[in-house]
Amino acid sequence: MTSFGTRRGLKAAAATVAVSALLLTGCASQRDEGGASNSAGSTGSSGGGTAAVDSTFTFASSSDPKSLDPAFASDGESFRVSRQIFEGLVGTKPGTADPAPLLAEKWELGGEGTSYKFTLKSGVKFQDGTEFNAEAVCKNFDRWYNFKGIQQSEGVGYYYKSLFQGYADKDTDKAVYKSCSADDATTATVTLTRPWVGFISALSLPAFAMQSPTAMEKYKADETAGSADAPKLSEYALGHPVGTGPFSFVEWKNGDHITLEANKDYWGEQGQVQKIIFRVISEAPFRKQALEAGNVDGYDLVGPADLKSLKDSGKTLISRDAFNVLYLGINSAEKELSDVRVRQAISYAIDKEQMIKQVMPEGTKSAIEFIPSSVRGYTENVEKYEYNQEKAKELLKEAGYPDGFTTTFYYPTDVSRPYMPTPADTFTNISQQLAEVGIKVEPKPMKWTEYTSYVQGNDKHGLHLLGWTGDYNDPDNFVGVFFNGEKPEFGFKDDALFKNLEDARQMSDEAAQTKKYEEINKQISELVPAVPLAHPVPTLAFNPRVTSYPASPVQDEVYNMIKLSK
Repeated sequence: MTSFGTRRGLKAAAATVAVSALLLTGCASQRDEGGASNSAGSTGSSGGGTAAVDSTFTFASSSDPKSLDPAFASDGESFRVSRQIFEGLVGTKPGTADPAPLLAEKWELGGEGTSYKFTLKSGVKFQDGTEFNAEAVCKNFDRWYNFKGIQQSEGVGYYYKSLFQGYADKDTDKAVYKSCSADDATTATVTLTRPWVGFISALSLPAFAMQSPTAMEKYKADETAGSADAPKLSEYALGHPVGTGPFSFVEWKNGDHITLEANKDYWGEQGQVQKIIFRVISEAPFRKQALEAGNVDGYDLVGPADLKSLKDSGKTLISRDAFNVLYLGINSAEKELSDVRVRQAISYAIDKEQMIKQVMPEGTKSAIEFIPSSVRGYTENVEKYEYNQEKAKELLKEAGYPDGFTTTFYYPTDVSRPYMPTPADTFTNISQQLAEVGIKVEPKPMKWTEYTSYVQGNDKHGLHLLGWTGDYNDPDNFVGVFFNGEKPEFGFKDDALFKNLEDARQMSDEAAQTKKYEEINKQISELVPAVPLAHPVPTLAFNPRVTSYPASPVQDEVYNMIKLSK
């Protein structure tokens, strides 16, 4: 992976140490050393003078965000914006998926693996002037635990439901969170109901970023309406997000652009970029044209066919490591799809290598399971379902469908994702392959802004395309997120698998836990709740004036670390 730049900066020097999710004591701040913050017209030790450059950075987004409240988002475009505005207790080490201190300078593990004492960075304020302190930390944790109604659904509060599993008024016996106490202004203790090895890593997710209690109350952040598959955002989520990050929210013109500006009171290094414009350009060819015309400084998810021409024209291309998976979702609640032989037939019917060659970027790897090979628990000892049309037809006949059947097939429009740069092309390729073994599909295209809420929150669908970009380096962040319980997305139930996943996430012995996840991946491959398809390599393209960009496998890319030459 080509990776420019570093995570963020510090006004004060800080020691740099490695952090392990299993070694949770004495962790010093992980940001880089830096000089005084760079404001307009000044020159800092690492950013250069902003007076000498155009300090407005324009990025072409593939869609609007789902929400400006990251607690109610699970999509990359929402998180791309959120990472500029918000920060969490935990961040990531530059260029990796590994956890590192951020608003928490260190933490100590106690209580037989259930108590975490966080020492917080002092002197930090939210962008509205509210103090960031232990009380604010606890208000955020308690807010998540007290989500109500549709906030508890997969389509709205996805991450909290998937990882913390229970609430104050629902599924309390499953809840991982127990309490939070503000011991003093800079010390907060979070207590869990049971050990969870991945807790620290999970806190690097934007969904668990610290938000201003003042702003959330003022703009009624928890007044949500609508339904789980068609939620209506709160006033806060539509236009008043407030965090501690290097950029503050200015405006959101739906379908056109989002504007942010530098947070002049930011505790860290402000950098050269003083204004960010996320311009919504849904079609990949138009994003490319905008870059070539000089109307944007960069865009993500470059189409495979565009790589050579962009390189030849002098644009800078940066590829992230493939820390993701594209999958074909299968709703086992549908009659035909409830039979494991049908799901296995679908797996045999898909020629992944052919699909990759036709619609995926160079470097994409075929997926045999739901985690990439760089994550613990990956194993070759799974059912690989090598392309075999005759085997697929045989299984369909055994299941009682010698002539095949028809089902719905949902896919997103007006978007490109790291795991799926061209959704319509991917849909066409797979649907044609399925038709060759007798499985006909009824196309169901859907706008991206509605898509994930629908397929994750509604059991009225057959097949669908979706994927996942890992958020941190832990197997639970992949297979646990997908298959830790019954979900409308998959309509799938297997108590033995659910129990194995719950047992695995609580194991403290890393070697034993890794072996457990290998067994789980083999179990998943036999049950086929969905079909892993590919691990694509996402590529970004930039104007040559962008000389350094903080590329991250988990997209933890904060724009105060961008370096510009003019």
